[in-house]
Amino acid sequence: MKLINPLLIAAVFAASSVSAFANTAAPAAPFKPDLAKGEASYGAICAACHGVDGNSGTPLYPKLAQQHPEYLVKQLQEFKSDKRSNAIMKGFATALPEEDMKNISYWVTSKKSKPGAAKDKELVSLGERIYRGGIADRQVPACAGCHSPNGAGIPSQYPRLGGQHADYAVAQLTAFRDGVRKNSLQMTQVAAKMNDREIKAVADYIAGLR
Repeated sequence: MKLINPLLIAAVFAASSVSAFANTAAPAAPFKPDLAKGEASYGAICAACHGVDGNSGTPLYPKLAQQHPEYLVKQLQEFKSDKRSNAIMKGFATALPEEDMKNISYWVTSKKSKPGAAKDKELVSLGERIYRGGIADRQVPACAGCHSPNGAGIPSQYPRLGGQHADYAVAQLTAFRDGVRKNSLQMTQVAAKMNDREIKAVADYIAGLR
């Protein structure tokens, strides 16, 4: 029986170890946003519609202040790729490299969101019931389960909703329901089970969350 040279075995194991080490990618360094660049880019590109501090004064344009930066970056990327369709935002997003998207998103996140208020007293109680408890007979889950009871959302998973313009929230829920906005299957499935009155009620309740 032929014996295997111990030196050969050691060499094989050594080569395997080197190969495994070489194939192990070093962890990516965490992104460090340049807030000064983010502020400059935001002022030049975003402020006209979304407000100088991310608090849009136009009900159909969303407030961006205090929104989770990961969510904002994701939306910009999806406007750019047409996964989320919006002709105006497509033009802006296409011109932004990913680093600028991140700088802008992290800067506007650092701004404090101004509180909003519910306006329709007849609907706000219905909106609260749906937001906190869902619609059981249609298997609509409670909004609070993902977006938190005070509308703060869950960073990098679910967006902040508290204080958002009701008109904007109505437009987005309707777009999800009608298949116009297609970049969240989860929201499409939820909104598909809601009628106009329920959508308006939830949106009005969200506007007053803080």
